[in-house]
Amino acid sequence: MKSVTVRQPGPSAVEVQRAGRRAAWLLLARLGMVAAATVAAWWIVLAVDGTATFPPTPMLAALSLIPVNIASLLLVSRLLKSEGSSLRSLFAPRRSVFRDAGWGLLWIAVLYVPFVLAVMATMWVLHGSGMFDAFATVFYDPDAATIASPVWSLILGILAVVTFAPLNAPAEEAVYRGYAQSRLSASWSPWPAMLVCSLAFGAQHAFFAPTTDAMVVYVVAFTVWGLGSALIVRAQGRLLPITIAHLIVNLMTSSPAVVFPILVLTGVVQY
Repeated sequence: MKSVTVRQPGPSAVEVQRAGRRAAWLLLARLGMVAAATVAAWWIVLAVDGTATFPPTPMLAALSLIPVNIASLLLVSRLLKSEGSSLRSLFAPRRSVFRDAGWGLLWIAVLYVPFVLAVMATMWVLHGSGMFDAFATVFYDPDAATIASPVWSLILGILAVVTFAPLNAPAEEAVYRGYAQSRLSASWSPWPAMLVCSLAFGAQHAFFAPTTDAMVVYVVAFTVWGLGSALIVRAQGRLLPITIAHLIVNLMTSSPAVVFPILVLTGVVQY
């Protein structure tokens, strides 16, 4: 007697469209929360210091993202649960975590090449032959919101490092590449979906740029990074390797918030 395989019906066209709309709203919600959080951080420091300009420093921006990243993970978890899936399954390794960690290290090297080229190309468009001299002013705002006390800077820096990378990397990957990209790809087609998610990822980083010109550079460069990540996730069919790469990069970019106050407190750097 032959066995009969019963195929489970896939999602209907209506369900696919609904998931696409939920994905679009998730992108907008993430951008709105990031904007609100960075503005709130600026207002708080402005109320305390009285001279801070927008946006706040990267360390303060990282702290402001704590509730945003928690809310983002909860939103994605709820959406996945409504579809019969889970956040855990989104980050499940294919064979081993160590294998995916190796892929993550490789993707850092791969993604940094187009990222740096995007930064250089955008700076050339903005400043022409004076682009290298402009680096000193484009990526540094002396009037940005800062914490005057090195002790408080160290305390807040430690808090930023231990919360930013472990939360931000999975939150952003879950939103942009894990949920939104897959649902929009099913609703539209892969390339428009990857481009929209990458543009949203790039736009988010405008709120962390120290100057107006840096906003343009950040949006372009992080859109390029996002598109590269989108291609990697689509090719590998899993999220963990690019999340590991993202986490390592976040650790590297947030560590100065701890290192610099230590250098000040030990007298190595005069502040």
